[in-house]
Amino acid sequence: MSADSTSINSKQGVERPSPQTSQPRDLTLPKRPWLRKSTPWTRIINHDYQGKGTSDSPYVVVWLPSDPDSGFRDVENPNMFGFGYKWATTILAALSTMIVSMGSSMLSAAMEDVMKEFPGRSSPVYIMVTSAYIIGFVIGPLLWAPCSEVFGRRTMFVFTYIPFTLFNAAASGCKSIEALLVMRLLAGTFGCSSMTNSGGTIADMFDAHQRGLAMGVFAAAPFLGPAIGPVIGGFLSEGASWHWVAAVIAILSFVLTVAGGFFIPETYAPVLLRRRADRLSKATGKEYRSAQDVVKPLDKKELFTRQLKKPWALMFKEPIVALMALYLSVIYAILYMQFTAFPLIFQGQRGWSPGLSGLAFVGITIGAFGSLGYIVFVENPAYVRKHQAAGGYLAPEARLPSVILGAILLPLGLIIFAFTCVPITLPWIACILATVPYGAGIVFVFLGVSNYLVDAYLMYAASVLACGTVMRSAFGVVLPLFTTDIYDSLGVRWASALIAFLALAFAPVPMVFYVWGAKIRRSSKAAREADDLGRMLAARSRAAPLPVLARAEASKKQDDEERAELASVHEQLLEASGKEGAGQAVSLMLERVESIQNCKAIEVGEDEESKETV
Repeated sequence: MSADSTSINSKQGVERPSPQTSQPRDLTLPKRPWLRKSTPWTRIINHDYQGKGTSDSPYVVVWLPSDPDSGFRDVENPNMFGFGYKWATTILAALSTMIVSMGSSMLSAAMEDVMKEFPGRSSPVYIMVTSAYIIGFVIGPLLWAPCSEVFGRRTMFVFTYIPFTLFNAAASGCKSIEALLVMRLLAGTFGCSSMTNSGGTIADMFDAHQRGLAMGVFAAAPFLGPAIGPVIGGFLSEGASWHWVAAVIAILSFVLTVAGGFFIPETYAPVLLRRRADRLSKATGKEYRSAQDVVKPLDKKELFTRQLKKPWALMFKEPIVALMALYLSVIYAILYMQFTAFPLIFQGQRGWSPGLSGLAFVGITIGAFGSLGYIVFVENPAYVRKHQAAGGYLAPEARLPSVILGAILLPLGLIIFAFTCVPITLPWIACILATVPYGAGIVFVFLGVSNYLVDAYLMYAASVLACGTVMRSAFGVVLPLFTTDIYDSLGVRWASALIAFLALAFAPVPMVFYVWGAKIRRSSKAAREADDLGRMLAARSRAAPLPVLARAEASKKQDDEERAELASVHEQLLEASGKEGAGQAVSLMLERVESIQNCKAIEVGEDEESKETV
């Protein structure tokens, strides 16, 4: 038997027949700026894949196991990227999200200049300069989320960020308010792809125990961008026209487009393994499929149909989804109402310049960063310890204490702000300090609720979060349109108090679910299925923990009892895969089981679809 027709079993160190009959040409992927290292083709094609290579029993393509003795790693696996490369990609992804979110609010600080150039329109028309951009956040996720599952995250970034840059550039040269609104709408639609996919990019690269800090950095972007935008836009509009404010957005997006096009790698494992399977099939004439496609074949029509229908079905059938999505939508709308209210207060009442008025958002930024620090360095480590102590499963309600804290801080800050922003004889620092707990409350509520929904709906998490994204973006468009009228009718103090009381009215929502959430979830079909699956996986993990093998033990044969346990896990997970929406979660676990059989040192991770959407 020739070396070309054999493969090495990494566990037992013996030669076994390779699925291939001959050695094809070298198809190792060429290095690119976005692909720094490639796995040798000989390693890929000579690996012993499970299956028979037929359409009924295809070879199942998974990531190659690491070999501690030779130092081999499957470097195309995003989880195997170097630490520095992971963080460079994380920062680039976070910056791309920040630029998009910053673009939503940047022109709000230059609205006086827009009104001078396009006079004679009603107040809601000028507010639509910001709102039209947010409408794109309603449309975009329905398009880009399923597209990323088919074409990959990198492809969608390049495909959408180029038109995002072009539409921003076109907006800077608009000669009419109508053209400006259309360009802003299209820019928001294409730009929001980074907000949809960047979190998944980070989750693809980091293990669960490493992901907290990286996700904290990424999570700061959507809050930091809208707070920085008015500061930059305000000072720019003082020295130049609104055209330059829009041009700066286009310049920043162009820089990120070039940087992302050259350096952001593809990280979505199902797409990468699907491409590898296609290369193997073409090279050998045998049938290869990725692990996920074996469990649940890709159906593009069904994928897009589910993306359009499933969120709305959950919205009307699940009280937890409906109330939490409504709560987040109100908080999101209040944030965007501030982009109109702050200029009315600090420019109209206190006589500040547009640039100084933008600095009023600094308090929100400080509060957001403070709460993020608490979540990353205090709350997340405590949650991990509780999770381990509980044997691998905690009720989703364990995520809600920080939400309750945020639900208290948020209206508290707004109430203090309402009664300190006027009269102008009161020190300006008082109302700015009041925005610090408001900013902290926003982050506590948004991140805590998102984690709660992911834990509560597991394999339905993508649909649940997509529902929340569409709903809160719609609120972010509609409510700010009435901000000026509310302030004109009620005055600054009572209009601000009305907004605070609106946030206060929803404060009991997380408290209700903290007490009765478990009972409500068990009465719901979707939440009950997710709860059962989470408990089952935790129970199997406790019954058959996946071993991390020492180098000295890497060549030992697994005993019969361990093999039987693995077979049991296989059987139960295959049964679970029949549940609607469970394909990604189960395929990831099946890949882990096969990795154990190949002696790979791994740890139990989280549901793949939940990873994508957190």
